[in-house]
Amino acid sequence: MKWILTALAVWVMSGPLLAQRRYWDADYDSLTRVLAGQRADSARLRTVVHLLDLHPTNPQALPLLDQLLALNQRLQVLDDTPYRRLRTGLTLWKQGNAAALDSMKTAVADFDRLGRPIPWLLIDLVTFYNRSNAMAARKQYYDEKLAFYRLRDAPENTAACYLSQGAYYRRTGDYNRAINSSLRAADMAEQFSRKLYVNELLVTGAIYADWGNTDKAVQYLSMARALPEFRQVQGQNRVFTFLALSKLYLQERLYAAALQASNSALAARVSDAADRGLTQAHGLVQKAAVLLQMKQVEPAGQLLRRAQQLDDSLHLAMSDKPGEFELDATWARYYTARHDFARAEAHWLLAYQKATAAKLDRLRPKYLQQLAAFYDARGRPAEAQRYSRAYIAQADTFNAAQNNFHVAQYENERVEQAQNAQINDLRQAQAVQAVRLRLGNWLLLGALLAIVLVSGLGVFIYRQLRVNRRTLAQLRQAQSQLVQAEKMAFLGELTAGIAHELQNPLNFMKNFAEVSTNLVEDMHAGADGAASSAGLEGEILVGLKQNLQQISQHGQRASAIIKGMLEHSRAGTGRREPTDLNALASEQLTLAYQGMRALDKTFHAHLATELDPGLDLVSVVTQDLGRVLLNLCTNALYAVRQRQQQEALATSGHAPEAAYEPTVVVSTARGTGRAVEIRVKDNGPGMPPDVQQQVFQPFFTTKPAGEGTGLGLSLSYDIVTKGHGGTLTVHSQEGHGTEFLIRLPLGR
Repeated sequence: MKWILTALAVWVMSGPLLAQRRYWDADYDSLTRVLAGQRADSARLRTVVHLLDLHPTNPQALPLLDQLLALNQRLQVLDDTPYRRLRTGLTLWKQGNAAALDSMKTAVADFDRLGRPIPWLLIDLVTFYNRSNAMAARKQYYDEKLAFYRLRDAPENTAACYLSQGAYYRRTGDYNRAINSSLRAADMAEQFSRKLYVNELLVTGAIYADWGNTDKAVQYLSMARALPEFRQVQGQNRVFTFLALSKLYLQERLYAAALQASNSALAARVSDAADRGLTQAHGLVQKAAVLLQMKQVEPAGQLLRRAQQLDDSLHLAMSDKPGEFELDATWARYYTARHDFARAEAHWLLAYQKATAAKLDRLRPKYLQQLAAFYDARGRPAEAQRYSRAYIAQADTFNAAQNNFHVAQYENERVEQAQNAQINDLRQAQAVQAVRLRLGNWLLLGALLAIVLVSGLGVFIYRQLRVNRRTLAQLRQAQSQLVQAEKMAFLGELTAGIAHELQNPLNFMKNFAEVSTNLVEDMHAGADGAASSAGLEGEILVGLKQNLQQISQHGQRASAIIKGMLEHSRAGTGRREPTDLNALASEQLTLAYQGMRALDKTFHAHLATELDPGLDLVSVVTQDLGRVLLNLCTNALYAVRQRQQQEALATSGHAPEAAYEPTVVVSTARGTGRAVEIRVKDNGPGMPPDVQQQVFQPFFTTKPAGEGTGLGLSLSYDIVTKGHGGTLTVHSQEGHGTEFLIRLPLGR
């Protein structure tokens, strides 16, 4: 379990993995549904971290943070300090406490300490600064953060800082630097988030529209809408897109297109309830502005009243993510269209006051111009002149940083970068072409040399081939001789073994036959001398009977040796068939026990089976494998019977400390890999290491003379290894018992 938690921690902490596009472009709602179906704590923790990375300050963030802290308390795989800071900041912000901003900045610093990318937290932090009306502090903070992230090569956070700077410069009316920052953010966002890349193209188009460069605005807005990822843009970003298009079309007096775009903004799907009210209010104001241009005053008034209700309940800021909320300016135009000039004047003044208080330098010249025109149309030259002078002063300051063509400086830098890239590509292509020409010349020279070398090598190879053929013929002849010599050596060794084993019973048979002959001659001698007695004849007959029994016994042993050799020669010739190893093992254990009981009625042992119920059928030669199991079980029973007899002799005359219970256990199981294992274990006397090394050799036996041929385990070893491609091993410890392990491979 520990390594799983470690892997989780590595996954959560790894920056490069988080930079993958699919991470930052994941669908929030889909992740929420995934979280609801997850049961494992580690998987839930990963998903909660992902959700907070995508939306760190939305209304669902607080319950997600509580869940993350509870999960991490159990798993202990994260440094959750920044998440605790984030939770404190969101809680304070919800309570209206001004200390929320400091807590959020501390959370950002903690994430930076861990090396965690947090682009959306940096972007959302702009809202905290805006609602605190701390514009100077906001600019200083993001300037410092931008330098920090650029130095550490953190593309996600760098893009977020450029985005936030662009929004600040647009707010102040510095369109040149606003577009510069927005395009830099787009270029960096393209590395890790296509959604954010599309969003910044849309923002660039909207800023160009505000600046008055319609061609550039259309270029970037069309570029963004043509990308496949635009269909995935939802929520406030989608509303912003259609509001920007509607304003652009309204400037171009394309009223039908402007109205359609405003309707699309109102119809955009926004999942969060608070954001839904915000975007609806912005959409209603923009649609009202379009209707007023189309001279549809009453429908525009109905929309403005609905927007006013939302503003009264939500207390909307004049500048937010969807753009500037120009409700008062639109009311002023509405009342002007209705010739209610007193209310129109009040709303124009209120619009200018709000723009000044919010430090929206972009809107202040616009409203000053509108006020001057309003008073001039009403025949109030003093007020018109006062606001005209203020407009001129503001416009001079406003235009000081702008160029005459309304094209951002970074646009030229991008063109220059593209041109430099093309020049570098051409230079590289020329260098590659020159290298290719030189390489071609060298290859041609090399080809000529190769032809000469190949010709010489051909002659050499032909001669060497003839030598090799002669050598190969000699090697084959030598190999054949070695194989034949090895066969003869093996045959001699086998013959010597057979002769040695057969010599013992045959010597016994010869000796007992000679003794029997002498006894018969003694009987005849006694009969000729008439000195024999009935008692002597009886003793001779008893001796003859015993001799004949010994001759029969040793003859049977010689027959068993020959039978074992024949079984060796026939091993592995059967046909494989699917076999239930559990049933086969249990059956052979029972047969071995019954055979042992037939030899010794007083023998009793405890038989145990540990069979794997999930074991599938295995393709084996059933008869051969049964012979192996029977032999192993018989040997195990013989061993425990031998130890039982030894224990009985050792404890005769006094009570034993603990009664010995002969036990044989047969078990089956799935082994590692594609294999099955069969174990035969006993608690007999065990075997010393030197016996274990020889136990599978032909004619080797530990049984007394006449009780074993030494071919059973050798035959079993050949059946398992040669007949089935498996292994047969033994593990034994003196005084503790022996275990034989059969391991058979499963067919594929």
